[in-house]
Amino acid sequence: MADFVRSYMQRTAKSKKLYSRSTKVFPGGISHNIRYYEPYPFFVESAKGKKLTDVDGNSYTDYWMGHWALILGHSPKPVADALLSQAKSGTLYGTVNGPSVELAELIQKLMPRADMMRFSTTGSEATMYAVRLARAKTGRRVIAKAIGGWHGFNTTLMQTVNYPFEFEEGPGLVQDEGQYVESIPFNNLEASLKVLETIRDDLACVIIEPVLGGAGCITPSDGYLQGLQEFCKKNGSLFILDEIVTGFRLSIHGAASIYKLEPDLFTLGKIAGGGLPIGVVCGDKEIMSLADPVSRTGKEARCAIGGGTFSANPLTMAAGLATLNFLRSNPGVYSKINRLGESVRRGLAKIFAESQVPCEVTGTGSIFMPHFGRNEVHDANDVATSNKAALNKYHLSLMAEHEIFFLPGKMGAMSYAHDETDVKKLLAATEKICQSGILK
Repeated sequence: MADFVRSYMQRTAKSKKLYSRSTKVFPGGISHNIRYYEPYPFFVESAKGKKLTDVDGNSYTDYWMGHWALILGHSPKPVADALLSQAKSGTLYGTVNGPSVELAELIQKLMPRADMMRFSTTGSEATMYAVRLARAKTGRRVIAKAIGGWHGFNTTLMQTVNYPFEFEEGPGLVQDEGQYVESIPFNNLEASLKVLETIRDDLACVIIEPVLGGAGCITPSDGYLQGLQEFCKKNGSLFILDEIVTGFRLSIHGAASIYKLEPDLFTLGKIAGGGLPIGVVCGDKEIMSLADPVSRTGKEARCAIGGGTFSANPLTMAAGLATLNFLRSNPGVYSKINRLGESVRRGLAKIFAESQVPCEVTGTGSIFMPHFGRNEVHDANDVATSNKAALNKYHLSLMAEHEIFFLPGKMGAMSYAHDETDVKKLLAATEKICQSGILK
């Protein structure tokens, strides 16, 4: 057993007992697949600012930040105050509420092309609704997505997510469900367009993350997203941008603004909910109106997209409003977190190079991820064939010996609660880990 694993287990005895109990009530002991890591996950007792504290009393500087959703850090005062105030008035009304209108109007102001929108409770629902709207608008059946692209656990888009990408995604998914989903290679425009040409007559939409998140924090090559958008426009297919990760993370106006894109529809989540559950499908008024249950009656059937019991619940609306209002009023948030992200990427790359540890550090703005055993990373296949064992060792060693938390194997994100001392601490810890030789 490696020393850092032994150290981790010595520090997390209560978590080990809790995990043993959790395996008796949850398959695998967890309620989200990626939250398990060897030898077992620690259990959080509290979180504040940039810190997570586990049940054993260990305090970690957090770079996972709630699946990258907590751009202001854990329990920031504006959000906590808004939630306390709203909770006194109710947590779930089961009918319409004013804060939902306020949040939607604010999203309209901030996000290009958000003519109309529908709130849901998860990103998986939002992307499911987006492709359903695309099929309703075009009358076509085929959805194109990127290899490795992650759009949630909805059945339609659960294709070519996990390596090896040509294999089925597992039992429970009927093979016929994948016949109307085609996958394209991220960052290879020529090859992507060849695939799209073969299905152009039945192509309802292309749905794409502007930066691949779960697949490895991969930024788009110049012209790639724009080329896909141009094809869609000419072909009468919809161009859908999945901004669940990048929306309000890369800028107050999302990745669409940065990459100068004009999606027909786009999805939001994570940051838009201020730390509470949310999904949003937004876009062109004419397309979104296909879901209008009021004006579309009789022969003019509506596209059946819903929202769910907890959609637009007042707690999420209050948290989202507080978060987005803070970001809009404090533009320095982005300059700070982007500066910290760049410092981490540059600093890690320098340390790995000087330590002769082959590693490509990807990312943009406030997000970043190292890929061991690679000198270049262009797509999900490059990430999947990198040295995952080394990455897990690196992340667990940071946890066990330096009180720094990344969800093992996943990218990190800076929040407004982090500062330059955290960057220095992370880089110093990385240098010690490289010197230990465990990454070679």
